[in-house]
Amino acid sequence: MNDDQLLRYSRHILLPQMDVEGQEKLLAAHVMVVGLGGLGSPVVQYLAASGVGRLTLVDHDQVELSNLQRQPLYRTDDIGSGKALSAAAAVAELNPDVKVDIAQVRADESWFASHLSDVDLVLDCTDNAAVRYALNRVCLQTATPWVSAAAVGLSGQITLFNPSADDSPCYACLYPDLSDEQLSCATSGVLSPLVGVMGSLQALEAVKFLAEIGEPLRQTLLTLDAGACEWRRWGIQKRPQCPACGAKCD
Repeated sequence: MNDDQLLRYSRHILLPQMDVEGQEKLLAAHVMVVGLGGLGSPVVQYLAASGVGRLTLVDHDQVELSNLQRQPLYRTDDIGSGKALSAAAAVAELNPDVKVDIAQVRADESWFASHLSDVDLVLDCTDNAAVRYALNRVCLQTATPWVSAAAVGLSGQITLFNPSADDSPCYACLYPDLSDEQLSCATSGVLSPLVGVMGSLQALEAVKFLAEIGEPLRQTLLTLDAGACEWRRWGIQKRPQCPACGAKCD
């Protein structure tokens, strides 16, 4: 690290759990962020500020007026612009040392299969269940860890999947049926600070995982009832009959 980086990341480096070694791991990391909306906004801001060396930002959508209630990464002047382009510009202003790749695509299983080879961690910030199932299948094939979060109405949840661990459940273990998870902000609404909380937690889990500090949300689903400000932890077990990862149980 150069002198500017030592100063920029000094509050990280002061942490005994992080130190220079942990910060250098962040600087060397490549993270893919899928979905640049309510969750993706704080994720991108905090990963860039934290010094993650390379970000791949994936979103096919454009900034709309209705996004601004919960997506502070964007400004009114960004309306009509591609989210990936606007997010990349915001990262460049925040931390020009971060290398940014953008993909203005509607990501599917084929696209993920051709773009995860050098990714250290994926952050699922989409509200599309079909995309999550596709990402789950490819991450299982490539043994790529990923952090998934969701926020709808007054409820939020987050967990980490690590396919390289034999006892790690996958997304299909948690939601065996696509119809189990169909709510979205567009149809059900969401309280704007809630997505900020859950996205910030995603960034936190990413930094912990990449720097190898603390305990990851392994085999655990953390949920938030924002109305009652109540957190709960739920154990997640690998399902031997899971159609996606069950073969690993044999």
